[in-house]
Amino acid sequence: MKTTTLTALLTSGALLLPAAAMAEVELNIFISSQHQPEMWRAVLDRYQEQTPGVTVTIETGGNTSEAQSQYLNTVMSASDSTLDVVILDVVRPAQFAAAGWSVPIDDVDMAAYLPAYAEANTVDGQVVALPAFSDAMFLYYRTDLLEKYGLSVPTTWEELRTAARTVLEGEGDGDLQGLSFQAKAIEGAVCTFLLPYWSQGRNLVEDGRLTLDEEAATASMALWKGFADDGTAKANISEVATDDTRREFQAGDAVFAVNWSYAWAQAQGDESEVAGKVGVARLPAMEGGEQVTCLGGWQWAVSAFSEHPDEAEALIKYLSSPEVAEYAAINGALMPAFPQVFEDPEVLAAVPWFADALPVLETARPRPVTPRYAEVSETIRTTFNAVMSGVTAPADGVAEIGARLTRVLR
Repeated sequence: MKTTTLTALLTSGALLLPAAAMAEVELNIFISSQHQPEMWRAVLDRYQEQTPGVTVTIETGGNTSEAQSQYLNTVMSASDSTLDVVILDVVRPAQFAAAGWSVPIDDVDMAAYLPAYAEANTVDGQVVALPAFSDAMFLYYRTDLLEKYGLSVPTTWEELRTAARTVLEGEGDGDLQGLSFQAKAIEGAVCTFLLPYWSQGRNLVEDGRLTLDEEAATASMALWKGFADDGTAKANISEVATDDTRREFQAGDAVFAVNWSYAWAQAQGDESEVAGKVGVARLPAMEGGEQVTCLGGWQWAVSAFSEHPDEAEALIKYLSSPEVAEYAAINGALMPAFPQVFEDPEVLAAVPWFADALPVLETARPRPVTPRYAEVSETIRTTFNAVMSGVTAPADGVAEIGARLTRVLR
C-alpha cells in the first residue's frame, strides 16, 4: 500500500474524522467471504494506524449475493446494532434506503466515480452508498480463433452470429459453441435480457415507474432465443448459469462468452485451456444501437442502527477512496470505480487487462434502481428462462413481464 498517499488521505481535509473518533470506538464491518476479507483486513489495519481510538473488526459470511442478502435482511429487520458498515450488491442500496436500514452519506462528489455508480447509489437525491469496487459484463472471445478466420471483434449481435457461424463451420467441432451466456433463472439472466433491450435506447424503469417498450423487449427476447434455435448457443442454454459459462469458455468450448470480470483470472490460469488466447471487449449492440453493458460491483453502506454513524461514515469514505481502490486493484485484482485508477501504471503492471476493462465499464448501466428490485428481478429472470426453455413465446413473455411489473411498480 502506498503509505504516503493513504496518510495524506486520512490527514487531509478530505477525510477529517469527528472529534468523537478520538474516543475508543469499535466498528464492525460486514464483508462477504467471497470478497477477499484478508485483503480488506490489511486496508483496515492501515486505517486503524492512522485513526487513533478506532478499531475495526470484520464479520464475514455468504458466498453468494442471495445468501448475503438473506443474512443482512434478518439482521436489519431486527434493528440490530451489531453491524456498523455493510457491503451490498449494487442492486440493493435502494432497498436498504427505502427500508430505513441505511443512512444518507453527506459531502460526497459522485462525479468522481464511473457515471453509472452515481445513479445506482443515489435515491431521491441522496447518496445512500459508496462503491467498494466495480464490475460489469464483458464479451469474452477467443483471440486465436478470430485471428485464424480473419474476423474482427463483433460490435453488433448479428456480426457475432455471423462470426460464430464462420468459426463453427471451419472448426467442425461438435463440442464447440458459438456463444455461451446466462439463461438460467438467476440474477445474471436479468442482465442478459437487458443488454440488447438497453442497446435500443430504452429504459425499463424511470423514477420508479415502469417504462417497458414491448417492441424492444420482444426483439431482445427473440435475439437470445434465436441464438439457441440456430445453433449459435447450445439448445439447453436455459440451464446455463454464470459459472457454467465460465467453465465452458475456460475449457475451450465457446468462441464467445458473456460474463463478469471474475472469469478473466480463471480463463488465464494454469488450468485453463485458453490461457493466452482470451480477449475482452464491449458487448455488441442491436443493429443501429448503442453498445452497453450491465453494471455490477459492490457498495459500502452505513447501518441505520449503528451506534457510531459518524465514525462509520468516515470509514466508508476511506474505503471508497482512489488510494484504497488502487491498493485493492494491485493486491486483489478488484476493479476500481474511479476512471483514473484504471490508467495508473502500477495498477496496469499488476493487472494489464484493466486497460481493456475501462472502455467496457464506461458503457455500464445499472439495473432498475427501485426498492422493489427483488420482485422486478424475479419477474424478468423467470419469464426470460421460460422463453429460453421454449415454454413461452417471446411476445407472450414480454406481455407477462409488462403485466406483472405494472402491478409491482404502481
